[in-house]
Amino acid sequence: MKLPRLAVLLAATALSSYPFIEAHAQRVVQGDLQQQMSAAEFNAAGLNKLSPEELVTLNNWLQGKVAQAANIAVEQAREEGRQEVIVKNRGFSDFGSKDPIEATLEGEFRGFSKGRQYTLGNGQIWEQTDDTSVSGVRKQAPSVRITPGLMNVWYLQVDELNTRAKVRRTK
Repeated sequence: MKLPRLAVLLAATALSSYPFIEAHAQRVVQGDLQQQMSAAEFNAAGLNKLSPEELVTLNNWLQGKVAQAANIAVEQAREEGRQEVIVKNRGFSDFGSKDPIEATLEGEFRGFSKGRQYTLGNGQIWEQTDDTSVSGVRKQAPSVRITPGLMNVWYLQVDELNTRAKVRRTK
């Protein structure tokens, strides 16, 4: 099934502003095909052969499809916005997700030490808050896994190390 051009337009603009989509869809749904098309387009599509009742039925169906496509685009935009907020704020708040954050540390990892900051490849910065200590380790850009614990506590574990340190996100 091919989506109408308007549905594609609505889906594309959904990322930028879903209130715009609702307003735009409401404007487009107003009127009928005879008002939306030129006389030449209307005749070329063979719509001039329809009875007035058939044309009303077609217009109603088309307006329903446009409204449905707009609603789907709005819901997708809302969900994408919600997901963006969750991803941006992981570590500052729980947001109900128990999934770990998997990333790569920037630079060299030289072990755990209280107060040390760890910058991830995704731009997040985490600071160690407990006394966990591991020394004599040097790894260049290792993979890490930060998992949530109880009461908004997070733990950082570096690939191939059994020790994990309690951390809090600072940026």
